[in-house]
Amino acid sequence: MSFPDDIWFTRCPVPTATGIAADRGTLAAEFAPDGIAVRSLAEAARDAGSDGLPLSHFTHELTALFREGGNVPALWARSRGEATRLIALTWIEERQSILVREGSSLRSPEQLRGARLAVPRHDIAIDFWRAMALHGHAGALGLAGLTLDDAEIVEIPGVRQGQWEGELAALRDGRVDAVYVKGAVAVETARRYGAEVAIDLDAVPDRRSRVNNGTPRPITVHQRLLDEHPDLVVRFLAVLLDAAGWAADHPDEVARILGAETGAGPEGVAGAYRAGTAGSLHLDLSPERLALLAEQERFLHAHGFLPAPVDVAAWADHEPLRQARELLAARAAAPSPTP
Repeated sequence: MSFPDDIWFTRCPVPTATGIAADRGTLAAEFAPDGIAVRSLAEAARDAGSDGLPLSHFTHELTALFREGGNVPALWARSRGEATRLIALTWIEERQSILVREGSSLRSPEQLRGARLAVPRHDIAIDFWRAMALHGHAGALGLAGLTLDDAEIVEIPGVRQGQWEGELAALRDGRVDAVYVKGAVAVETARRYGAEVAIDLDAVPDRRSRVNNGTPRPITVHQRLLDEHPDLVVRFLAVLLDAAGWAADHPDEVARILGAETGAGPEGVAGAYRAGTAGSLHLDLSPERLALLAEQERFLHAHGFLPAPVDVAAWADHEPLRQARELLAARAAAPSPTP
């Protein structure tokens, strides 16, 4: 069977091994000898004059697509019946916190009882922003043995331009008491609105309090590509494994790439990603990460984000990542070509 002319990749504007590999040119270099062009959905959209990601970033209907991004759209696509497979997971701490107005006395999870919590609503196919806020607030409430029923959910119309702008404007204006945020742009936006961190979810030892759209973050591929060209899937993953290894040794370069990926400046990147983030891009399908993703699936299904349940364990295919590790090890052990 002949190779496809193109393979596509898409990733969210967050730390990803795919983004590192794309920036370094290693994805293009891997497949160029086969005459395969490696193309980015985001760049293709920009070339077409769009400032957003195409719908296939969320639906994964494009069969020659590798996706590394939030788990809400990935689980949603699978629950709708799209024949995708989960081939790797990452876990990267991204500054998840509950923000309050300057001078607010709200400083502990217990004080969230009865509080007005901002939850945005966007008119999009899968409202991952709403899902993030709900689970972020649920994680904070859970630290005090509370649930979303113990607080007041305040619907905030989503803002198309500017992450967190609608929620933080509501906080500034006194319409809500607390806002969930995550990532580098949130650090900068919160500073502009004078918001303060009330609850630092990153400081909680139990990772389950931070299970959300990006934790853990899945890498998915369409079953058709896996069936017809399993070697391409293995090679793609091998490049990502190499990128994750390179990142661990080049934190300054990773910080530069994260600025470009997230759209945040150095202050936002430094505030959102702890020292050691560059070394945390490694891929795996460990029982722990699969269990954390299954916890996210249960939350999303219970709150109506998924039309049908997703069996996370059955969704995962461990073989491509296993073979990718073997391929990378074999390449590392191979003698260098003589000049």
